[in-house]
Amino acid sequence: MKYYIIAGEASGDLHGSNLIKALKKKDSKANIRCFGGDLMQKAGGELAKHYKEMAFMGFLEVVANIPSIIANISYCKKDIEAFKPDVIIFIDFSGFNLRIAKWAKRKGFKTNYYISPQIWASRESRIAAIKRDIDHMYVILPFEKDFYEKKHGYPVDFVGHPLIDAIENTELLDQEAFRGQNGLHPQKPIIALLPGSRKQEVEKMLKVMLSITRDFQEYQFVIAGAPSLDETFYKSFLNNSVSFVSNQTYPLLHNAHAALVTSGTATLETALFKVPQVVCYKGNWISYQIAKRIITLDHISLVNLIMDKEVVKELIQGGLTTKNLKTELTKILDGPLRNQMLSDYETLRRKLGGGGASDRAASLILENM
Repeated sequence: MKYYIIAGEASGDLHGSNLIKALKKKDSKANIRCFGGDLMQKAGGELAKHYKEMAFMGFLEVVANIPSIIANISYCKKDIEAFKPDVIIFIDFSGFNLRIAKWAKRKGFKTNYYISPQIWASRESRIAAIKRDIDHMYVILPFEKDFYEKKHGYPVDFVGHPLIDAIENTELLDQEAFRGQNGLHPQKPIIALLPGSRKQEVEKMLKVMLSITRDFQEYQFVIAGAPSLDETFYKSFLNNSVSFVSNQTYPLLHNAHAALVTSGTATLETALFKVPQVVCYKGNWISYQIAKRIITLDHISLVNLIMDKEVVKELIQGGLTTKNLKTELTKILDGPLRNQMLSDYETLRRKLGGGGASDRAASLILENM
């Protein structure tokens, strides 16, 4: 069969790559074309467009790049019509994907959504478009099934979280090998810095994250370089107290003592690696003011959302200061708060279910053809 998969960010590329592998196991004749990244291409997808050309952060950034977004939507529609897939599979990236889904449904294409848009966080009214345009939805967060089925009468399948498989399938180095390979200090404990995957957010996050390094000289700070950004971009942030690794976020977390993490999928990844963390977020002021008025959640990190309580501290916008970051990091380096966080992480993992999300999603996609 012919599959067209659309992912628009680094996390979507990761989950899309594992879905491609699962589809190819179950369908030996699978022909897959995709919007995605290097991982999806390596897994066997024919790349129509790289997500690096599509990732825009915040309301103002989106507005500034409207011509590019319109051009990408137009190209995607033409490419789908030329490819003539048996099914289109959308992965997160709702602003783009729901527009394509509306068009695709009218054109008679089968539409599947893997990794739901976060309409439970904002713009819940989009449920009407999802009911109209999406034939089958596969969700990865435990509370999403009740949200869709009990609140909105829209049946979905909970497949578990694909991060569990992604982590288990990653080759990890022990402390000595990881430090030696990357030229890190052989003894100092590592504090991982995960500043995001887009230039705008990385610049904002790192400025604050790096402001506390002088207060923790017994630790070494290591920046996790995003695959979406060139290594040269990070050079201006590096000094004697800060190191850098590229495309090694999982090995870094595996060897980290604590982490400062930009809100997003990385907060959940950090928790699954059992690394105590402080969650950070600072956006464009106008974008933040708009977001604050449409997001209805008590928490922004996936860890706290899934657990429905504050497990990890969230420092947001004006709260993300050098003083606050120093205070909160100190709390999780040792002591009762660190131990409680690690205990909560165990509960979190149980809530997410076991591995096999990609396989379950692939099986359901085939069953629903």
